[in-house]
Amino acid sequence: MTTNPLLCVTVTAPTTAALRDARDRVENADLIELRLDTVRDPSVAGALAGRRCPVIVTCRAAWEGGSFRGSEEERRQLLADAIDQGAEYVDIEWRAGFDDLVARNHGRRLVLSSHDFEKMPCDIAERARAMRATGAEVIKIAAKANRLSDCLSFRAVDATTGSGQAVLIAMGEAGLATRVLAGRFGSAWTYAGSVRDVGQISADILLDEYRFRSLGRSTEVYGLVGSPVAHSVSPAMHNAAFAAAGYDAVYLPLPATDADDFVTFARAIGLEGASVTIPFKVSLLERVDRADETAQRIGALNTIRMAERTWLGRNTDAAGFLQPLDERGVALAYRRASILGAGGSARAVAVALASRRAAITIHARDRKKAESIAALVGADLGDWPPVAGSWDLLVNCTPLGMHPRLDQTPVPQSALGDGLVYDLVYNPEITRLLREASAAGCQTMSGLDMLVAQAMEQFQWWTGSRPSAAVMRAAALKRLSEFRTDEDYVV
Repeated sequence: MTTNPLLCVTVTAPTTAALRDARDRVENADLIELRLDTVRDPSVAGALAGRRCPVIVTCRAAWEGGSFRGSEEERRQLLADAIDQGAEYVDIEWRAGFDDLVARNHGRRLVLSSHDFEKMPCDIAERARAMRATGAEVIKIAAKANRLSDCLSFRAVDATTGSGQAVLIAMGEAGLATRVLAGRFGSAWTYAGSVRDVGQISADILLDEYRFRSLGRSTEVYGLVGSPVAHSVSPAMHNAAFAAAGYDAVYLPLPATDADDFVTFARAIGLEGASVTIPFKVSLLERVDRADETAQRIGALNTIRMAERTWLGRNTDAAGFLQPLDERGVALAYRRASILGAGGSARAVAVALASRRAAITIHARDRKKAESIAALVGADLGDWPPVAGSWDLLVNCTPLGMHPRLDQTPVPQSALGDGLVYDLVYNPEITRLLREASAAGCQTMSGLDMLVAQAMEQFQWWTGSRPSAAVMRAAALKRLSEFRTDEDYVV
């Protein structure tokens, strides 16, 4: 199995000249894929001229997900020119039937590719064997992963292809692990770039956040399991903390379809630990071997650790909620605390506040869920929303105000009086609720404070060392700023 795969950066452009300019702006790549199908004046000589880095020439047909609109004969000629003019690699589709091109130079410098943009084929191993039999130097199979566990299909390829090289990419959000952990899936290289509809990420993210070049056989793998997870800042925070501590580990977003999907993937990949978010905090509590008392009382976990084949569960939300309050010296005993919402976060906050003897009132539209939390901690039930003057501490445990619905707020400004408002929403850091609370004279706290605090607890439980709060917070803020400037970013 290849443990040090190369990095190939894909470049596209409307013209050959622009493609060459984009090629020359690429830094830190081992290979550059030149997508001739995206240019309106494709010229192999123009694309290859003056290159300083090895390239893969690709001219993808529309029937294989590409953009080339000319005839198959025109496309065949461009690929033949790329071979004849010395491109380091030329990508030819398996289904194209260009057997003479594949056989040219006895398959050397040829990447024979197969794509499925809808699903993971059930015949991966057989397909790989047939493609290998053509004599192509490299076979590439890219297929859509609709579940995390779809990525595991590629393990059969690694076991059956024999000598030679393979590039195995699971497209889509669920396939990110095959891009970052390319070596573990037997790939000779991975692809980075801006072809977002197939799940590519930028070379900067791959190299800087995921530390792609340092990943090897001994690298520990952690992740965030949930759905959705694309706009989470947890990967940025934990990867920054691993890097600062010199820890050989990587943390990935893991968008699972259900608990079974995650468990299957996690066991196969050898996951060391995971953060758990909506909607799996309850279902995965039922799947761990043991859970701490706080998780059992809350009825949900947010952290998993694997220790000698035993899965341990913990909930760090309660501790993460209290730590920023403690740092501010906020006394909670007998203070009137109003909790907005009745989901998993509200349960964790209620348990945390009850441990400090606060006088708790639950405010939620779902009366049944509110009654369940009230019974758990001996709290009262209140109206939705609470009225001004009825609380000393107001905690928003709803998603109202979260990106992209920035204009929403759970409480009208007229209901905000004196007191402390703690909004667990962290994206954006300053929500409409916090802005209006500050204008009304309230003290305010952002959900980013809790996010960092609970993540620090997770990191310490996994590794035994306390991470830097400043490092985690800076990474989170940087990631949040990237969301604001790149709304279409896909992971």
